Amino acid sequence: MNQSIEIKVRFVETDLLGHVNNSNYFVYLEEARIEFFKQIFPEKKQSFVVASVKCDFIRQAFFDQHLLIHTKVVKIGNKSFELQHEITDKNTGETIANGQSIVVYFNFEKQQGESITTEMRKKLDEIRLANVGE
Repeated sequence: MNQSIEIKVRFVETDLLGHVNNSNYFVYLEEARIEFFKQIFPEKKQSFVVASVKCDFIRQAFFDQHLLIHTKVVKIGNKSFELQHEITDKNTGETIANGQSIVVYFNFEKQQGESITTEMRKKLDEIRLANVGE
């Protein structure tokens, strides 16, 4: 089960070379994570922090292009989990970029990571298992 969102590239997200500036891909990945959390944990606000984010650029993206960002859970640890993001061109299906986010379940009062709850682990694992074989 992929969680997907659509992004329409705005002019302001491009640079002098006419393609999407690399920094904007991290904004796209953030938007995908936020929507992922809304879909997976709609009943209450969870406390997560991003420990790491990475993006590999495969092809250029341009103004007015429609991009799809597919997000899936690929690994679940004790206090963190890994999301994999694939950014594709909506019309051609070509891969534009691949991203990865490491997300930590975080207690802001104690300022430290905490173990993922059983309920959260169950939801994340259902999504991870649905993606096995894709």
